[in-house]
Amino acid sequence: MARHGFTLLAIAATVTSMIAGCGSSTAQDGKTKITVATFGEFGYEKLFADYQAAHPDIQIESRVAEFDAHHKSFITQLATGRGAADIVAVEEQYLPQFRQSTDKFANLADFGALRLKDQWTPWKWEQGVTDGGKFVMGLGTDMGGLAMCYRRDLFEKAKLPTNRDEVAKLWPTWEDFAKVADRFGKAKTGAKFTDSAGTVYAAMLNQATENYFAAKDDSFIADRNPNLQHAFYLAGGIGVKGQTAAVATYSTPWTVGLKQGSFATLACPAWMLALIEQAAGPENAGKWDVTTIPNSGGNQGGSFLTIPKQGAHQKQAYELASWLTAPEQQKRLFKDKGILSSEPAVYHDPEVLQTTNHYFSDAPIGQIFAKSADSLTPNYRGLHDADVRPNFGRALGRIEEKSQGITDAFSEAVKDARAAIIK
Repeated sequence: MARHGFTLLAIAATVTSMIAGCGSSTAQDGKTKITVATFGEFGYEKLFADYQAAHPDIQIESRVAEFDAHHKSFITQLATGRGAADIVAVEEQYLPQFRQSTDKFANLADFGALRLKDQWTPWKWEQGVTDGGKFVMGLGTDMGGLAMCYRRDLFEKAKLPTNRDEVAKLWPTWEDFAKVADRFGKAKTGAKFTDSAGTVYAAMLNQATENYFAAKDDSFIADRNPNLQHAFYLAGGIGVKGQTAAVATYSTPWTVGLKQGSFATLACPAWMLALIEQAAGPENAGKWDVTTIPNSGGNQGGSFLTIPKQGAHQKQAYELASWLTAPEQQKRLFKDKGILSSEPAVYHDPEVLQTTNHYFSDAPIGQIFAKSADSLTPNYRGLHDADVRPNFGRALGRIEEKSQGITDAFSEAVKDARAAIIK
């Protein structure tokens, strides 16, 4: 949900509960079969079981795939008019593309979705509607409000504060974050300050209202967007100094680095905490903590549940989708899986606000991520966002491996991005 991020969760994508193929829309025992296609970890397994128990005439089958494969398969399924699940999750990075093909989707307003409008933050609702709000394309699930995860033991070794409130005071801005990276580097702890320049860049970019494309006309602006250039040069500067572990998020070296304590900080949306715990292992419990991110706010990921028009059971699919996105279920997902809802009633709920995470030194994650959610400003994702974004990540990788300077890397990323748009 990536989750709710870019090549989303190669780790969590291995979790395949009740995976099914295309199959018939009616189960052998006469039940109505509803297929749900997601990517990564949505945390729906227990919810599916509860829904089936309350609706004995419904059988739910889940298809779980890797992020890009999921979305590309869905594009093909819509084009051919066959093979799509009854409910299909779409991440915000791909949503602008699918909004151009609303004729392929059921209008959830026909099933009463407009009555639910106030359930979500206004910006989340607006992302899922078209035609002046008359066409409801999807019901919002999570969002990726950002915080900063850090290793208390490595900070102590570098003679930096370890208390999460004091750590937050170290970096009110990203420029201050870079200065802390310098201090950490001089301490010679044997670890790097952060996992990659790409992670820093993405976090900074996710705090800007526009990234690669202009909100007014979807024109390419990466070569003249000051927020993007600032993020690239600051993150690239940290990489040039050798202060990153230069490991791609969700890669095997990244998971190994988490386990071995190879880096001390990691910009993290709520859904990433479970991945860190899984990768770092029980031996690192209490070594990690969570605090606020520089500049506050920012969104990394977030999805919608859509219903393709080709489905045979659209009404039943809507009933399941609206149940999954209802506050009660969204609250359970945060408490059980750390998946942050895009519904204020959920992240402001007293039980959610009181939620702590024992693995992360009992950090008050309910309060931290609620604060992040309240300060979140969504950014515009262009029609070709998924095509151009990887070019800038690869450019930062070249900077980290010292094969290219920052200016040349940025110029090449812009050139490659333009070529990707033309394709």
